[in-house]
Amino acid sequence: MSESPVQPTPTGESRLALVRRARRVDRVLAETYPDARAELDFGNPLELLVATVLSAQTTDVRVNATTPTLFARYPDAAALAGADPAEMEEILRPLGFYRAKTRSVIGLAQALVERHDGEVPPRLADLVQLPGVGRKTANVVLGNAFGVPGITVDTHFGRLSRRLGFTDQEDPVKVEHAVGELFERKDWVMLSHHLVWHGRRVCHARRPACGACPVARWCPSNGLGETDPVAAAKLLRPGPRG
Repeated sequence: MSESPVQPTPTGESRLALVRRARRVDRVLAETYPDARAELDFGNPLELLVATVLSAQTTDVRVNATTPTLFARYPDAAALAGADPAEMEEILRPLGFYRAKTRSVIGLAQALVERHDGEVPPRLADLVQLPGVGRKTANVVLGNAFGVPGITVDTHFGRLSRRLGFTDQEDPVKVEHAVGELFERKDWVMLSHHLVWHGRRVCHARRPACGACPVARWCPSNGLGETDPVAAAKLLRPGPRG
């Protein structure tokens, strides 16, 4: 039987070289962002699940400012499921799209109560069956609330994965699988945090700060953005908690 052909890498380097470079990049980012973590505040899996759903089309800062009031009023899935929509809408108003988000939260909570006795299930297959929960949200919850390895492909992770030459895929699920093959499963959750933090602070969508990037020497896209160190330093952002 003939061997399967070796799939080409996005940068033309060998598979082994890509793995080594990718892991080197992650090690440097880990040193650069030793406090990297989920930037949504939460105290339990339900709070993280709801906060992640609410974070669509708004900032983590706004979500973190809103959820304490939400969870004080509705402390569990049963309370959320039975909430008065008008009352919840007022709490969620600062997030924008508050009517749709109210419907989403109540519908999600009702599904949790009906299918899982009000508890957040610790399995991907169960989570993605909940209304409004896709793989990205499920992996956020699994990795950060349950310690289950998973890769969270948001806009930052996808952008950096392509710029760094880890993959040339655009589809989030394909990005998840392609990048996951380069790293050990135990590193997936922190890898997600490292790339997201770097994307928010340095490797911006429109004008990356290449001249101030700690992994520029290993990045095939180095030079895409500002390369002058002084000018690049002015582009750095503190991130949501800064």
